[in-house]
Amino acid sequence: MANKLLKGTFLLSSASFISKILGFIYIVPLTVLIGTSGYALYRYAYGPYTIMLSLSTMGIPLAISKLTAKYKQLEREDIVRKIVKSGMAFMFVTGMTSFLLLYMLAPLLAGIVVDEKSDGNTLESVTYVIRVVSFALIIIPPMSLLRGFFQGNDSMGPPAISTVVEQLSRVLFILAGVVVSLKLLDLSIKHAVGVAAFGAFIGGIAGLAVLLFYFWKRKNFLLKSRNEVVIQTDISVISIFKEIITYSIPFVIMGLSLPLYQNIDTYSINFVLSNYGYDGVDPESVNSIIGLAQILVLIPVSITTGLSVTIIPNITKSFVQNNFGLLREQMGQSLLILTFIIIPAATGICILAEPLYLLLFTEKNLPVLGGELLKVYAPAAILIAFYGVTSSILQAINQQKKLIIGLFSGILIKFILNFMLPGIFLEKGFIIATYCGYLVSLTFNMIIIRERIGIDLIKVNYRVVTVIISTFIMAFFVNILENALSQHAGTFLVVFLCSSLGILIYFTSLYGMNFIRFKKFLKGQ
Repeated sequence: MANKLLKGTFLLSSASFISKILGFIYIVPLTVLIGTSGYALYRYAYGPYTIMLSLSTMGIPLAISKLTAKYKQLEREDIVRKIVKSGMAFMFVTGMTSFLLLYMLAPLLAGIVVDEKSDGNTLESVTYVIRVVSFALIIIPPMSLLRGFFQGNDSMGPPAISTVVEQLSRVLFILAGVVVSLKLLDLSIKHAVGVAAFGAFIGGIAGLAVLLFYFWKRKNFLLKSRNEVVIQTDISVISIFKEIITYSIPFVIMGLSLPLYQNIDTYSINFVLSNYGYDGVDPESVNSIIGLAQILVLIPVSITTGLSVTIIPNITKSFVQNNFGLLREQMGQSLLILTFIIIPAATGICILAEPLYLLLFTEKNLPVLGGELLKVYAPAAILIAFYGVTSSILQAINQQKKLIIGLFSGILIKFILNFMLPGIFLEKGFIIATYCGYLVSLTFNMIIIRERIGIDLIKVNYRVVTVIISTFIMAFFVNILENALSQHAGTFLVVFLCSSLGILIYFTSLYGMNFIRFKKFLKGQ
């Protein structure tokens, strides 16, 4: 079981990581091509898009994953067939509906972030880009449902490949499209950003094509033939819809957490800084810089995304079987894998924040302020990652209502502090507000998990301590090397040598403390 969990986690985490790396790499040349103002315009479009995407899928992909695992375990193939058909039809309807809503609401949303007197992006430009990106909502929901179905069948390869193909297609289209728009056709920044926004639709087409290919290829494995299915009439399509929606609502709310945090920043930074009489750089530049910092912070978080998805069907099976011993073991392994990855990664980004930002985004994107904000933001990756995994655990054990309470408590704290803390901490206030919000939600999750499941704190604490000690040792030597090189070497050399040394010291230290003995680690011994 442990090896299966690790394999599934590795596949989805690797795909998510590659996707995030691709999604990060293209931002560097994109910001060079369209500038800080152009990237801010790009963010204005993707903010409401991500929220509408979460609403259009309604958490159904993860709900499908959970329900598929449940009814496969109960050997109800007839219900599995109904789940796939009903869910796919529903996704097409919600996708089209969300597309129309976002397209029509574009002028209203644009008016929230800019006005006609704005010195930066115009109301017309923001409206145009939001409408362009809205087309992706037609294709992404059904693609997401198929991914959930594969995951519910413990078939992690197709979703992983689809994720990478989707992002690669999107990135190539964006970069090629922007270059052609600006260099060959001599179009405006508005139209170039519009081309970039349309990349979401192109990526969705490519990702869906991959899933359909694997579905056709593995159909006999995923769905038994009609002749083999025993038809039972105790569950109707309406009952299945009710169960899907019951499961999906908490998933969509959880899926909204990160987009809501990001959009609170995107749609409040300009207003808040302007009203505080901020005399630093242009508020729109601060908005763009915090968005770029978020991208870097979410790279280590993306490594753990596959873990969040993988544990849902596994923990659901244990919960359905009332095997709480196995459930606690799975949960402990998940948290340990998460700790092993996220703590050193977030620490490394924090230490190398200034040279990393300077290397990637160049001087035109304000490297001094960018480095400072990234240094403050980097440790937030730990809270975000742990919140994601603990939320998945709570959903797998049917603690959805309590999860919703914890999420909205954190969101409320974030929203209130976003208007208060910048008066004290300026630009850093928005980031501190994010810490406070996630800390409230994560604390709530951990209390519920301990009450409902329990956890072997002795085993977990020992391994967590070894990770923390190894991370401190790594940080000590990397900091010394970074200070020694910063005055004499280029940023690329500083980042490369410090990263290499950090990885070497971290793994050497863990090995010295007997942490990296994978068989014993996975067995919880």
